[in-house]
Amino acid sequence: MVPALSGQAADFSDPTWPCVQRKVETLSLGLMWPFPVDPASTPEDPKTRTEIDDLASHLSLRRVDLDEVQPLVDAFAKAHAGDAKLLGLVFSRAFETLSERRTRIIGGIGDFSLSQIALAKKIDANRAEMDAVMAKSEPDYDRVDALEEQLDWDQIIYTDRQRSIQYICETPVLLERRLFGIAQMLQQVVADKG
Repeated sequence: MVPALSGQAADFSDPTWPCVQRKVETLSLGLMWPFPVDPASTPEDPKTRTEIDDLASHLSLRRVDLDEVQPLVDAFAKAHAGDAKLLGLVFSRAFETLSERRTRIIGGIGDFSLSQIALAKKIDANRAEMDAVMAKSEPDYDRVDALEEQLDWDQIIYTDRQRSIQYICETPVLLERRLFGIAQMLQQVVADKG
């Protein structure tokens, strides 16, 4: 019998969650950024708005190591005298981008889990049908062969997908770590931490 994914879930409030990590659907900007920030506010100066958006975009690129972005952060902080409000807007924009990406990934993990649960049920149903066919006085061996072939394919697919679950579950965690790293990097260049 193929084990159901719900037996592996760490968050028992959601039996479709296959990850070891507890399911946290949304993150809070306030838990990562200690200064007041109004994500809806925008500076009047179009150049500053563009600089905020550009820096936030660079920070949001997962393929770019944060160390590589540090000079851009330092230059922005220097140009704007470490203004906590502007740095907060940079973080808010990066937070919004990465948080939305993380939410989509969590939704995809849920879909993946439901697909695996459905496949496990299909495997169990095909096994039960095969047992029932074989229990008859004159089994339909063509049907048994067809069920056996389907079972083989379904089990291969199920097992291959299960191997990727650790990677899939790690992705939201990596995004959370990146957000915390961005917050810390920007906090380091705030002029008045007061």
